[in-house]
Amino acid sequence: MAKYVIVYAHPNPHSFNHAILTEIESALKRQGKDYLLRDLNALPFHPVLTAADLISLVQGRIPPEILAEQEFIARADTIIFVHPIWWFNMPAILKGYIDRVFSRGFAYDVVEGNPVGLLTDKKVMLFNTTGGSQENYLKFGYDIAIKTAIDQGVFEFCGMTIAMHKMFYAVPSVDMRRREAMLSEIRDIVFD
Repeated sequence: MAKYVIVYAHPNPHSFNHAILTEIESALKRQGKDYLLRDLNALPFHPVLTAADLISLVQGRIPPEILAEQEFIARADTIIFVHPIWWFNMPAILKGYIDRVFSRGFAYDVVEGNPVGLLTDKKVMLFNTTGGSQENYLKFGYDIAIKTAIDQGVFEFCGMTIAMHKMFYAVPSVDMRRREAMLSEIRDIVFD
């Protein structure tokens, strides 16, 4: 049983996101943690919620590929998301994964007209890269908007607890020394 599930969403295996993923996997291995990697760009999982999916889900018939991913999430204590911030949000492949997997009846329900999160025993850790500077993110409130949309609008909505949301800013324009400092922050994380 995987205590941790890593959901990774970047198409370039040479990206800084991949370096972050490698550091997280190394830290988990060093600490003797069980984990399962779900690399969305390498999986045959179709990330578009279809009309057939909606009909099946409403009827309580969960398509097998959705059910498999839900089972991975259900068995985890902590889900770690590694992805870039594109257009001030998650990549489409991850949004589609969430659309399909975090469905009503699994991740949330509606009781007497009110949404109720069902994944209350789960923690979430997020590691994001940005193209923009931290100064601009703070100045224009982009960081708050992203955390509102993703942390609150997705994960807290589903009852999950945000254990960490780490943003690495201006990745394309920083030097190797700064990138190495970013990666060293991951090496120091104690996964509990």
